[in-house]
Amino acid sequence: MAAMSVIGIDFGNESCYVAVARAGGIETIANDYSLRNTPSCVAFSGKNRVLGVAAKNQMVTNMKNTIHGFKRLLGRKYNDPQVQKELKSLTYKTSQRLDGSIGIHVQYLGEEHIFTPEQITAMLFTKLKDISETALQTAVNDCVISVPLYFTQAERQALLDAARIAGLNVLRLFNETTATALCYGIYKQDLPAPEAAPRNVVFVDCGYASLQVSVCTFHKGKLKMLAATYDSNLGGRDIDTILAEHFCKEFQSKYNIDAHKNPRAYLRLLAEVEKLKKQMSANSTNLPLNIECFMDEKDVHGDMKRADMEAMCAHLFRRVEHTLKQCLADSKLKLDDIHSVELAGGSSRVPAIKRLVEEIFGKPISTTLNQDEAVSRGCALQCAVLSPAVRVRDFSVTDIQPYPVKLTWDATQGEEGEMEVFGHNHPVPFSKLLTFYRSNPFSLTASYSIPVQTYPQQHIGTFVIKNVKPNPEGESSKVKIKVRVNLNGILTITSASLVEKREPTQQEKEEEEKQQQEQQQNHMDTEQQQENKDKADQEAEANEQVPEVSMDKTRRNSDADDGEKDAKRCSTSYYSSKIRSWFGSGGEDKNEEGDKKKKVLTRVIELPIEASGSGLSQADLDAAVEKECKMIAEDKQEKERIDARNALEEYVYELRAKLSDEDQLATFITEPDREVLCNTLDDTENWLYEEGEDCQRQVYVERLTILKSQGEPIKERKQEFEGRSYALEELGGALQLARKGLDQIKAPGGRDDKYSHLTDDEIKKVEKAVQEKWAWLEEKRAILAGTPRTQTPVVTVALIRQEKQALDNVILPILNKPKPKVESPKEDKPKEKTNDDKSPKSKSHSHEGQQQNNQPQGNEEKMDVD
Repeated sequence: MAAMSVIGIDFGNESCYVAVARAGGIETIANDYSLRNTPSCVAFSGKNRVLGVAAKNQMVTNMKNTIHGFKRLLGRKYNDPQVQKELKSLTYKTSQRLDGSIGIHVQYLGEEHIFTPEQITAMLFTKLKDISETALQTAVNDCVISVPLYFTQAERQALLDAARIAGLNVLRLFNETTATALCYGIYKQDLPAPEAAPRNVVFVDCGYASLQVSVCTFHKGKLKMLAATYDSNLGGRDIDTILAEHFCKEFQSKYNIDAHKNPRAYLRLLAEVEKLKKQMSANSTNLPLNIECFMDEKDVHGDMKRADMEAMCAHLFRRVEHTLKQCLADSKLKLDDIHSVELAGGSSRVPAIKRLVEEIFGKPISTTLNQDEAVSRGCALQCAVLSPAVRVRDFSVTDIQPYPVKLTWDATQGEEGEMEVFGHNHPVPFSKLLTFYRSNPFSLTASYSIPVQTYPQQHIGTFVIKNVKPNPEGESSKVKIKVRVNLNGILTITSASLVEKREPTQQEKEEEEKQQQEQQQNHMDTEQQQENKDKADQEAEANEQVPEVSMDKTRRNSDADDGEKDAKRCSTSYYSSKIRSWFGSGGEDKNEEGDKKKKVLTRVIELPIEASGSGLSQADLDAAVEKECKMIAEDKQEKERIDARNALEEYVYELRAKLSDEDQLATFITEPDREVLCNTLDDTENWLYEEGEDCQRQVYVERLTILKSQGEPIKERKQEFEGRSYALEELGGALQLARKGLDQIKAPGGRDDKYSHLTDDEIKKVEKAVQEKWAWLEEKRAILAGTPRTQTPVVTVALIRQEKQALDNVILPILNKPKPKVESPKEDKPKEKTNDDKSPKSKSHSHEGQQQNNQPQGNEEKMDVD
């Protein structure tokens, strides 16, 4: 954990949050502005990129080069109706690229550059990665990134490409609904046991641009999504737009100004109505809206109350109601089955939305989650579970597939040409096996079974299965295809294999007979072993949630996963015998009479797969990574240049201010020198704002070095002056103490007991050192008294302290020299007792002698007895 950190990123349309799993908990990381949320903004200037908070701050002044709202452009084509709708509200220039994708035009490094939404997203991820590494003081690679439930495969693949460009290793794209549920469930200690009735919780996530509602069932240590619905074009920004349009009309009638004609003014209006919307969530009274110098140097004023806003947005709230009811219907739960309703997302604070949630689900809303940070925290928890670098309590997560997916192929031999492989709300991750009989290479096309609400393209990708050939008899070969929806919600064909059958050789038959004989001798119960294996497979299915299911072409309709009977057939145990016959070392085929059995061996040959679909090619991805690395280096170089310029500018202002202050440096420089230096500082300031505005870093460093060669000696004289008196007092005090010690030694009556052990040579050595240092101190004091402040003193503070240290080295070892220890007298052998020894006086003296020799009284009493 010390060497590597795992993070969760909530990538939002308006802002991002980054959370980290460490110290036994989850923390949300603050950025370089000490804010926990980082705006999803990327801006460009003549020399560098500006990312996050700084980009959002300059949106009004640099709106054509400030890119925002790009999340909803990922993985889409320029002529997409959704894209065209989004572009109407964006202030930067876009165009259609040769491949039909979106190009974003910006002025960068003095020329026009065209970036894709994936590249812009990668720039934001680079900033989030830098924020994380700065806060954690360690490298960050593994991460989990949130993604809206409704994102299609093309959008998910574009997000993965963006993360790769930024150098992030994405362990999983995590649906925002599921991340919220995991954040709720992993800390709950009272979840029901696996055999008990589950806890069903509804999560309502209304964000800046979309509404997502999900129903999740919890058991101890696991969660499973039951249903999820969404409205991808319903969020807080839609309320902002309605309010802005209202005030546009009001200002046009009152002030005769049209905000639509001035994009800068419209941006300011959107920012103000967003603040007004947040105020209305807490106040039902009439609230003012004031914007100074809005347009044509006119100040504008308006007001609104919550009831008016709710009336204007009534059609939006009806869509919220429809989405909530649809999710409840898809979950097939009754209201009594729902344990609680949790809110997440910033726009869920709108009172009208809260009321709708309570009315439809018949329960008071719960806000145990952090509404803004729940998604990022859930992503960090999932990253900790998936990463080997962190130990965390295991929590099983079963997600769902939002869109039904089908495979289509060329119809041959009277076969149907398509089949739905994964239905709506199908569990993911999940794998299925399909069986085809082919004699030539063939292709499979994946697409959505029904039109997607906000995505015009149903096509997902095409997979070509190569190297398929007839069997030795000239008939079609059996081909096994493994189709999987992975952790990222992306459909792939992970493997294709050709299954060949052949008769065993005589040697193989003998080996098989030998194995059967050994099996009989060991009394192995094959049926019991198979039952245990099937039970283990079922447990693995429950834990991993990725059972592999065989779908033979001759049984497509009966084996399809679309009901309770089919769900039973989807279990691993149901297909275990079939899978063993396909991939095992051998099987038995009955002949036409059925009375004899012929042993048949199978051989599995892996087939190459050529996939084509969404996402960047490897060449484009490498080029984008190289360009991002180059821009990171340019940003670093520009930051160093700006830092050097700022350091020079700061030094000019600081030194000039201190030269004019009597309490600072004014008294430590002569008036002619001060005038010359101030003129130099003025010239440097003028140069900074003229020809020195855009110089190389080294130019600023050299200028600063020259100025410091003139300014630092003045600062040093001030420091010497302020520290000199204290250093002199220290030396004088040490001399006074030494003299006091000498006076005690020379006092009438001889040396006192404290210094009685010192020799005459040692005393003379102390006396000589004190005299020499005292003379040196008096001499230097006289020199310093005659040295003006404007001159560099001959005697420095360091020299004074050096002399004091030399004095201490001589006198302290002598004056603090410990007295030598006095050896205790040796004890005589015990003598015979006499009458005198028994007297109290003798005993008293004996006790005193024993105590001086540090012997306990008890020993003395024993000696008396002896």
